[in-house]
Amino acid sequence: QVQLQESGPGLVKPSQTLSLTCTVSGGSITTNGYGWTWIRQPPGKGLEWMGAIVYSGSTGYSPSLKSRTTISRDTNKNQFTLQLSSVTPEDTAVYYCARVTSASYDYWGKGTLVTVSS
Repeated sequence: QVQLQESGPGLVKPSQTLSLTCTVSGGSITTNGYGWTWIRQPPGKGLEWMGAIVYSGSTGYSPSLKSRTTISRDTNKNQFTLQLSSVTPEDTAVYYCARVTSASYDYWGKGTLVTVSS
């Protein structure tokens, strides 16, 4: 059973960089065929795909967030991370990490609320 767990600060000040880590257990992030993604949901809004890193280490980002987003990984720790720079209160959201296959997002973390406020 694959499990994902998000971790990181729950409060970030405007203009700072939001950093979150997703720790994966029960499966390797380097297994062929899988991608590992970050998705967020602002209060009262829908899900927003932010970007992903695939098993090979290649990354892809949402065009609207690309200039501020970096996704990286630590294969030794089986973790992947999200960094979102120059945050504003509009970046307040529940942030999820998830595994993606060719067919679906099949495993999700529980999500972590990040509030951007001074």
